Amino acid sequence: MSDAAQPTAAEVRAAAEAIKTALDRHLAAVERRSGDDDPAVFEAFNQLAAAAEVYDELLYDRYDEVTPFEIPGADETLPPYAGPEEPHAISVLIRRDYTVAEPQRLLAQAERVEAAEDFEDLAGLDEDAAGTVPGALGLLFGEFEPDEIASRHKEFGLEEGDSTLWVTAADEAPEAGEWLEAPFEHFDPQAVVCRFDVSAVFDDEDDEHDDHDGTDPDAEDDDLEFVDDEDLDETDDEHHGEADGAGVRGAGR
Repeated sequence: MSDAAQPTAAEVRAAAEAIKTALDRHLAAVERRSGDDDPAVFEAFNQLAAAAEVYDELLYDRYDEVTPFEIPGADETLPPYAGPEEPHAISVLIRRDYTVAEPQRLLAQAERVEAAEDFEDLAGLDEDAAGTVPGALGLLFGEFEPDEIASRHKEFGLEEGDSTLWVTAADEAPEAGEWLEAPFEHFDPQAVVCRFDVSAVFDDEDDEHDDHDGTDPDAEDDDLEFVDDEDLDETDDEHHGEADGAGVRGAGR
C-alpha cells in the first residue's frame, strides 16, 4: 500500500476510541439484558465486532501491527434474532451427511428389511429395490427413524459426515400440508432461535489447542463421575450417538 493510501494516525486513534465506546455499550447491554435472547446484546456484540475489525485493519495498514482479536466471519454467526418474542410454534431443520462406506453392508441390511414378513412396499419402490444402493437407502430410511439410523449408522454401512440442527420460531404453526411441496424454501435466518453443528473439523481445532496448552489430551480425569447406562434417557443416547467421533458446536439466543 502506498503512503498516500495509508490511514492517518488520527484515524487509527479514532478507531481505537470507537472500540472503547463499543465496549462500554456492550457491557451496558449485558448488564441490562432481559434474557438470553435479548436483541440489544446481539446488536451491541455486532457493533463491537465491527469496531474491532476496523481498528485491526487500520492498525495494520498504518503501523504493520496486528491485534489479538479474532473477528468471527459472517458465515459463522447468526444474524440478530427478529422472530416473535413469544413464539407459539417452532420448526426444526436438520441436515445429516453420510458417506456410503460399506455398500455391501447397506444392501444386506436392506435385504433383511425387504424379506421381513411385515414389510410393505414403501414409496412405490420396486420389489428388488434392495439390490441397488438408492433402493436400499429408500428401504432403510422408510423403515427406520432418522435418529435411529444416526445412532446405528455403522450397522447400515454408513459413515457420519457433518450435521446441523436449526430451531426456528414462528407466531403460529402452518396449516397441515401447507409447505410439503417445497419444505426448504420458506426459511428466515432471523427466526433462528438456536443451532447446533457437528463436524470432525471441530475436533481438529481442539487438538491444535491441546498441543499448546501443556495438557495431555489422553490423560484420564479422575474427577469425572459417570452414570450407569440405565440412568440415561433416550435424548441423551441420541445426543451422544450423533456426536460420536465429531465435535459439537452450538449457538443460541
